[in-house]
Amino acid sequence: MTGRDAAGGGRLMRVDLQLIADMIEPGSRVLDIGCGDGELLYYLVREKRVDGRGLEISQRGVHGCVKRGLSVIQGDADTDLKDYPDGIFDYVILSQTLQATRNPRTILEEMLRVGRHAVVSFPNFGHWQARWHLLFRGRMPVTESLPVPWYSTPNIHLCTIRDFVILCGECGFEILQGYTLAPGGRVRAIGRGFGFSNLFGSDAVFLLGR
Repeated sequence: MTGRDAAGGGRLMRVDLQLIADMIEPGSRVLDIGCGDGELLYYLVREKRVDGRGLEISQRGVHGCVKRGLSVIQGDADTDLKDYPDGIFDYVILSQTLQATRNPRTILEEMLRVGRHAVVSFPNFGHWQARWHLLFRGRMPVTESLPVPWYSTPNIHLCTIRDFVILCGECGFEILQGYTLAPGGRVRAIGRGFGFSNLFGSDAVFLLGR
């Protein structure tokens, strides 16, 4: 698949969204948290025939999803995931949203309560460009993955790949797959020694299980 936008405009999906889509088994039950206008969810419904549901905090995003014919409700992951039954989904997706939640650890635990697998992507604060900004400019970084100044960013819990891997270990989560993205869309698998990935990956995508 080329990851073309389901709206029919021929626009390519973001590399991280295509990477997430490739992790999802056809015909599975999927919950996409923070699904925005539904680009990824619509692709999964159309191309992989998933039973897809979405949870989106913005009314504008919900409207965009409804226009695509998606089953999406307005809600906040920090408070509303508790309303879902145990094990109802095969995959729960949280794309570029973890750092904007109030309780990231609780969110991850809830994702793996309501789903057999969790797919999580986030900007890596350990990337060399972020380190360079802090070391030589003494300022919060503004990069391709972190494009908004500190005073107006929705991000409240930024982390590094190392931080995330350690948290998964503390919570007893199994990392089934892990990848980094570099500027330009280059994808690399994260191995046992993730120091290189932590330094050169601008974003990370993980598939988790219990």
